[in-house]
Amino acid sequence: MTMNSLLSTASLAFAIAGFAAPAQAQIAIGHLADYSGATSEVGQPYGQAVADTFAWINKNGGIGGKQVALDSNDYGYQVPRAIALYKKWSGGDKVAAIMGWGTADTEALTGFVAQDKIPYVSASYAAALTDPEGTSGKAKPAPYNFFYGPSYSDAMRALVTWAAEDWKAKGKPGKPKFVHMGANHPYPNAPKAAGEALAAELGFEVLPPIVFALTPGDYSAQCLSLKSSGANYAYLGNTSGSNISVLKACKAAGVDVQFLGNVWGMDENAAKAAADAADGVVFPLRTAVIWGGNAPGMKTVMEISKMSDASGKAYRPVHYIAGVCSALYTREALDWAAKNGGATGENVAKGFYQKKDWVPSGMDGVCNPSTWTDKDHRGTLKVDLYRTKVSGATDGDLNDLMAKGTIKLEKVKTVELPRKPEWLGW
Repeated sequence: MTMNSLLSTASLAFAIAGFAAPAQAQIAIGHLADYSGATSEVGQPYGQAVADTFAWINKNGGIGGKQVALDSNDYGYQVPRAIALYKKWSGGDKVAAIMGWGTADTEALTGFVAQDKIPYVSASYAAALTDPEGTSGKAKPAPYNFFYGPSYSDAMRALVTWAAEDWKAKGKPGKPKFVHMGANHPYPNAPKAAGEALAAELGFEVLPPIVFALTPGDYSAQCLSLKSSGANYAYLGNTSGSNISVLKACKAAGVDVQFLGNVWGMDENAAKAAADAADGVVFPLRTAVIWGGNAPGMKTVMEISKMSDASGKAYRPVHYIAGVCSALYTREALDWAAKNGGATGENVAKGFYQKKDWVPSGMDGVCNPSTWTDKDHRGTLKVDLYRTKVSGATDGDLNDLMAKGTIKLEKVKTVELPRKPEWLGW
């Protein structure tokens, strides 16, 4: 069953049961997802999580007694389609919030959502979205942009910090060499300058970037360039689909480098697909646990997952759990707004500012505590780094591979970054 048919079925069920609410008794939310485009391999679990979470919210009474009307759309990672959908959502029946997706479209809409006062909770963690007033001078004001987790820049800073410590711990001579790899696109490029600046400050020799497309392909040439460059640490800025191609090609070429993945660049599915080529990749995790982890909040996540997997047997990768957190933070901002003048965009944005070190209800031990203020939308500066471990053949069911420990995500380090004013918006 597709997500749209699932939602339609749910709406029909309400109508048959006589519970159909008039349009004004619903809270409209826009939902932009990539199920078919260049980032769909990570867009699918995240988008499903958002849809499942709001379906679960509706099943449990909605928000302020009103059902959420979630308008989910696959925009194929195409900016013009995102803009067209935004025009619809910002029109006559204006939505109370938008669950967004990519960096290029989120940045393209930043000025519009500020003007129209529509909170835009994206899955882009570009640091340019973290400066609500534009006081940093590094980005335009983004008062209505929110996201859960560290920014791409802060996550890259944490990876570079860990890499510098790793180099020293190994006792290797000379300056380590660092290279940024990824498409020439707003998303992989978002943290590039910030990460390279800190790398240089920490004593790395920063090499010219190596470009590879957002889609899977033959990246043998890039791996040969990486090998000849003598790089010790390589940051992969793309989503996992194309990163898998790079990891496999570089394994075949005998490249000896420590790969550092961005938050969308590695997960359990990617480790299964890349097999031993994914062994050892270090990447940031947004949540405190992975699927099946020991935390009180996992009970809520499992209940939400059953909205699209009644059997409860599907393995949900790290992006699914992060999507649940993102949607539940939005739910609580909406809930505050509903109780304080109504679920208008302006009130929903204020809802994000009401709590400090905040975990959504029922999500203890899953979502990392976050704080947003009207001066600073960096929700957290804590970055948990994990390493993939692949110890055998990865054929078969992901649940079994994780249960047997053939694929593991092992915690490496938590990096607590300082809240430097000069890093705001960058």
